Amino acid sequence: MPFTLRPWAPADLPSLVRYANNPAIAQFMNDQFPHPYTEEDGRDFIALATEESPVNIMAIEVGGEAVGGIGLHVRANIERKNAELGYWLGEPFWGQGIITEAVRQMVDYGFRTFDITRIFARPFGTNPRSQRVLEKAGFVLEARFEKTFFKHGEYIDELIYAVRRP
Repeated sequence: MPFTLRPWAPADLPSLVRYANNPAIAQFMNDQFPHPYTEEDGRDFIALATEESPVNIMAIEVGGEAVGGIGLHVRANIERKNAELGYWLGEPFWGQGIITEAVRQMVDYGFRTFDITRIFARPFGTNPRSQRVLEKAGFVLEARFEKTFFKHGEYIDELIYAVRRP
């Protein structure tokens, strides 16, 4: 299915809230991604996503509406040559190859745009779909830390996948 990565805009608020307000997505996100996902949460996120230049957080657009998001967060200090990748996609669009290709495009954009040599992601050990997305996009599992994440009253393994600048 065709999609576009583009900057977020205030007009994306209704579709952002519609697709982000889903416990099946929130269960695999850090606690900054709330559930329920309200209009206020959406407004705050769009304000955050539109403040950086160059843009580091993009909307995933399908059929004229924002149905997910993907971002690169460049680290600071001694980690400054690294960026953390995060992403989510509305459930109706799962299993269509969109997020794998969005990850590939964001990696290419990240290496062209930022002074980084490594992009990493930290999927939950309980999220094999995200692990597979990263593997298909060329990421390699670098580490597994047992029970480092704590969400909904339970400990979850943290995986670290990374890709390096060619």
